[in-house]
Amino acid sequence: MAGVILSLDDVRAAAERLSGVAHRTPVLTSHTLDERTGATAFLKAECLQRGGSFKFRGAYTMISSLGPDERAAGVVAYSSGNHAQAVSLAARIVGTSATILMPADTPAAKLDATRGYGAEVVRYDRYTEDREALGAALAEERGLVLIPPYEHPLVMAGQGTSALELLEDAPDLDVLLVPVGGGGLIAGCATAAKAIRPGIRVIGVEPEAGDDTRRSLEAGERVRIPVPRTIADGQQADIPGELTFAVNRRVVDAIVTVSDSEIVAAMAFLFDRMKLVTEPSGASAAAALLAGRADTTGARVGVIISGGNVGAARFAELMAPLHDAV
Repeated sequence: MAGVILSLDDVRAAAERLSGVAHRTPVLTSHTLDERTGATAFLKAECLQRGGSFKFRGAYTMISSLGPDERAAGVVAYSSGNHAQAVSLAARIVGTSATILMPADTPAAKLDATRGYGAEVVRYDRYTEDREALGAALAEERGLVLIPPYEHPLVMAGQGTSALELLEDAPDLDVLLVPVGGGGLIAGCATAAKAIRPGIRVIGVEPEAGDDTRRSLEAGERVRIPVPRTIADGQQADIPGELTFAVNRRVVDAIVTVSDSEIVAAMAFLFDRMKLVTEPSGASAAAALLAGRADTTGARVGVIISGGNVGAARFAELMAPLHDAV
């Protein structure tokens, strides 16, 4: 597994498969953001993707690649929400069934959306149960095809199409900021970006409490941490994927971290100034830019806004401390 190879050709093949199915999400700019950060920023709004996040790209790429017998059997996935919705939607488009393992504390908006796409939901406790073991057992028991959230070359290639599009719309980027959970998004994005523009710096962004990839890259091997307690539920991985880490140790230049309060501030900025609704994980790369976590002064910076799956009540709850402080 350590020898997994992911190439620009793989990402381009995924782009062909996604053409006409996934949204080509807009790349947005803001003079206010540039003034505040000293950079020239280009935001890839994957919060406007089908299913509300970049995850649709990887899920559809893999599910649409399945053979007739595999489609007839159905698919299973485990997810805190965005991959769940992506797999459910992709399965419906392709014409297969989906069963999704979701944590008991999944935000209601993500749970409702997953069920709304027609998936069967099985709940588990993310703090005491192993979702990978549960998913493998369910796949074997029911004869389903497991669609991992990041641990597959087709999934990583699909996720990387977001950077492929970004660099087509903003070709001269110096830095690319990408949220990191399990590592699939940044693996695909960095693979594409480095092949197209070799001098680009690819910087991953993790929540302070969930810096497993940062620690792993520093150690030169995968490091497991306790399941992170952070508002960024899409970035609560406790260890990088084996396949994603094999790619990321070659193509990622650095990892920076942001606090939950910095994430909330970024969500508020994106809402107030750019009219984007983002979930905490979706805003983490923008938080790194706004908080000055990466050296981006004077640079042309691409930022992946990875998702917008947050309910109105949860968004208001997260914004309340900012309102109270005014």
